[in-house]
Amino acid sequence: MHDATQKILDHVIKLDPHQKEFIQAVTSFLSSIDTLVDDLPQVVYHKVLDRIVEPERVIMFRVPWIDDDGQLQINRGYRVQMNSAIGPYKGGLRFHPSVNLSILKFLAFEQTFKNSLTGLSMGGGKGGSDFNPKGKSDNEVMRFCQSFMTELARHIGEDTDIPAGDIGVGGREIGYMYGQYRRMTNRSVGILTGKGPSYGGSFIRPEATGYGLVYLTAAILESKGMSLEGKSCLVSGSGNVAQFTIEKLLQMKAKVLTLSDSSGVLIDPSGIDEKKLAYIKTLKNVRRGRIAEYATQYKEATYIPHNGSQESNPLWNVKADYAFPCATQNEINAQDAQNLVVNGIKLVGEGANMPTTLEADAIFKDSGILHAPGKAANAGGVAVSGLEMAQNSQKLQWTPGQVDQQLQQIMKNIFASISSAAEKYSTKDNYVDGANIAGFLKVSEAMIAQGYV
Repeated sequence: MHDATQKILDHVIKLDPHQKEFIQAVTSFLSSIDTLVDDLPQVVYHKVLDRIVEPERVIMFRVPWIDDDGQLQINRGYRVQMNSAIGPYKGGLRFHPSVNLSILKFLAFEQTFKNSLTGLSMGGGKGGSDFNPKGKSDNEVMRFCQSFMTELARHIGEDTDIPAGDIGVGGREIGYMYGQYRRMTNRSVGILTGKGPSYGGSFIRPEATGYGLVYLTAAILESKGMSLEGKSCLVSGSGNVAQFTIEKLLQMKAKVLTLSDSSGVLIDPSGIDEKKLAYIKTLKNVRRGRIAEYATQYKEATYIPHNGSQESNPLWNVKADYAFPCATQNEINAQDAQNLVVNGIKLVGEGANMPTTLEADAIFKDSGILHAPGKAANAGGVAVSGLEMAQNSQKLQWTPGQVDQQLQQIMKNIFASISSAAEKYSTKDNYVDGANIAGFLKVSEAMIAQGYV
């Protein structure tokens, strides 16, 4: 690694040695940018890399709320406002017990470049809480969301910071938070995206991340004379991203063999068809159940509960053509990557943020697997969030067809951008480098133009 980039990485590790997810994201990014350092002396002179790894602002606050037993509960809330060089902070809110500053900094860092790739005027941010909505009543979730927004409201705004949903934050949570914001401010403005269509939300927003993932994948495959039709696919997760990835894959005539949740893995060799997908949506979205029930409903499927001692995930050890990790960060380790290679996977499209470890990334690169990183492949969600912001500012609502058409074009543009950057600055088809470089160049240009802010 170049001296300039190595010094920055060493400094990040020295400052925050326990923030392993953030260090991983910075390491991957700097590895891609490393070859550009000598060609971009202005980046070094203006210390763009030194600045870009530091959040512009980190907000941490307590969130007190009352449970259904009348007991006071306390959680911790965060908002990481990473970079606003190209527009207001934009990025999701995550409610999950694993949430900490390292995870949110890594997500906000990735979000900065992801938003840049969309071509829309959005900076990078991320936030959330260690609150777990699973097992909570609607009233408990509402009281938590209202308390969370009571503090968050002073830090966001339609031209400042516009959060969206993420893991644990869906339409229910967005609705409760938006309602509390209106109650506090007496303003009806687009300060959150992912809202319901009845109160300012955009059509296709729930579908956008999964649909966008498949659109980008289709563009990559088309450039290689390949397609999704008739191909077998592995999908992890069973939430919003996974569900709509499966939906769009089925529309493209692919066959989906797997899904998962935090309790285990489901393998259905006969394929998850439209009827089974409808069952999954009811199970997860309405009943908030576990995928183990799927294997009871459909006897041809096999359910494998998670075992903490497992060195690899059995989902990634199924023979298939393409893989779509849509669950969470670092869900594919080195052994999983080796299993995917052995089983003939030709493409990995990341629906989750940073779902592969650095070791797995290297294995995919060495094996020649087409690898679409999350900051490009799952950018459809934030792209449609940006379109929702545009609709809100105009007090308009576009049709589902209009939004979907724009989403398809944005994902095609992202493919063209990362493909071109990879070929020009790295190696052909290295989409990981291409995404990092293309996203960075726009942000760095804006940072230099605006001075030392």
